[in-house]
Amino acid sequence: MIGPTRPFVLIRHGQTDANRDGVIAGRTEARLTKAGRSAARALADWAWPAPIALFSSPQHRARETAELAFPGHEPILLDGLRERDWGRFEGLQVTDAPPREETPEGGEAWLDMIARVAAALRVAQDRAHGALPVVVAHSGVVRAARRFAGGSLHGPSPANTTPYLFAPGPGGWRETMLHKKDNRWIA
Repeated sequence: MIGPTRPFVLIRHGQTDANRDGVIAGRTEARLTKAGRSAARALADWAWPAPIALFSSPQHRARETAELAFPGHEPILLDGLRERDWGRFEGLQVTDAPPREETPEGGEAWLDMIARVAAALRVAQDRAHGALPVVVAHSGVVRAARRFAGGSLHGPSPANTTPYLFAPGPGGWRETMLHKKDNRWIA
């Protein structure tokens, strides 16, 4: 598996109706809530380092978040950034999901998703031409990035509309939640 080699930022889409209601929406097209759209718009106030290259999952919730958070940037859609297909579990409560490392009936294997996400992030880095790739995607995409970066798949779910910087270092990859201070992002 050839994954990313340079820093990138991952942002989970804004809150959706499925997030709010605790429903598995993997490949299902969930819609942003009013709170989700508001939080996405708030990211537009951040002073991002220039230049950035914006990428998004083609799923509606991620595209809409990217468009609200980065007005004036046209997101490049990458199919490999889609959420995991949860098969027969789509539409059920999150508490009914099988363990992440199991392949859900009719769905996508976890290791296949990790490989798909790693490949998509590498494509994003190549297409960024030296700019910082900022990727708007899904909880599963952030979890997959955590896994191939050496983290645990059992950690907390990434927060909606929260930027996470992934950067390689001497001891391996490091994930840092970014915060806003004086309209700039800090680690």
